[in-house]
Amino acid sequence: MDIQVRKGDTLWYYAGLFNIPLPLLLDSNPGLSPETLQIGSPIQIPGWRTSTHIIEQGDTLWKLAGETRLSLDALFLLNPNADPGRLQVGDPLLIPERVTNRVVNGNRPYTYTALTGDLQALFKLYPFIRTSAIGQSVMGKELQELRIGRGNESVHWNGSFHANEWITTGVIMQFLNDYLLALTNKEPIRGMDVQPFYNRIRLSIVPMVDPDGVDLVLNGPPEGAFGETALSINEGSRDFSGWKANIRGVDLNNQFPAKWEVEAERKPKAPAFRDFPGYEPLSEPEAVAMAGLARQRNFSKMLAFHTQGEVIYWGYEGLEPPRSMTIVKEFNRVSGYEPIRFVDSYAGYKDWFIQDFRQPGFTVELGQGVNPLPLEQFDEIYQESIGIFLASLYM
Repeated sequence: MDIQVRKGDTLWYYAGLFNIPLPLLLDSNPGLSPETLQIGSPIQIPGWRTSTHIIEQGDTLWKLAGETRLSLDALFLLNPNADPGRLQVGDPLLIPERVTNRVVNGNRPYTYTALTGDLQALFKLYPFIRTSAIGQSVMGKELQELRIGRGNESVHWNGSFHANEWITTGVIMQFLNDYLLALTNKEPIRGMDVQPFYNRIRLSIVPMVDPDGVDLVLNGPPEGAFGETALSINEGSRDFSGWKANIRGVDLNNQFPAKWEVEAERKPKAPAFRDFPGYEPLSEPEAVAMAGLARQRNFSKMLAFHTQGEVIYWGYEGLEPPRSMTIVKEFNRVSGYEPIRFVDSYAGYKDWFIQDFRQPGFTVELGQGVNPLPLEQFDEIYQESIGIFLASLYM
């Protein structure tokens, strides 16, 4: 919601008027100096939007303020030209509305188009979100990183490394929306006050690492060379439900230089619907972007969300720090997911992250069954994952 500065107003006043934490208001207006606000300058109020009320017989600003439980000055701020004593029937009046419901519905086939639409809606409502394109997919789709918070500790989440595990993106996006609602409405999640996280944590999220592959699974092959190549790799079948790779048949979670050669020796030697690690590590732009992001952000903790199995892989060659065990025990407590330290699998993002940064890294396998998991499981998966999201912020 946009307002304009009046004489004598301050950001501290707006924070109180709309009951918004001051750090969120400051971060929603990064170009403004709080001490020298200029009259007429636009201010963005996070977590609020406006509706239009058509004035009816008997309406007054005092009556409308009471009915909407708003401060009278909030109505004056949105309607500076309104004459309280001369409201005209039929005239429009802007009413500020606090956002209390999700705009994200993760429980649907979560394509790249669904993701970009939800991101646009969130950016409009929560302008304190920072976003940047960390790279592009093979087909040129932007890989978006979202950043929330102003703390010194950086925590990272990602989803849809594998194409037919697209449900992970919906889970991440829905929790992100709930986190933003809790921040702006000063409400807890599962009884936990999340306000301190904003000042202590810088949360980094890449919700969809493999957008080309996700769209291939959900929408079928695209027109042109990329679609033809995918069809050829899939032996002519238009059923891509088993496809884990990116659009050119490289498994992105087998792309990282952490015993990559071991995987290359025992996995497919040519592009395939799953498991082909590429002809060399970091050959794919999506993997390059994720490696570059980790180097740039210096994550203190990383969670890669996959499906399925209701387990959490947390070790790599004994290089994980001791606190990884403490963290994964808490993940187990809040979700019921089984911690597994070592597994005969290499070259994953978690493996490389632990190897190169010696920080806690986790592969969280959501749900049970055969990928792609049916949406009938979404609500259960979401409830199981909430505790993991929260624990990654407080542990």
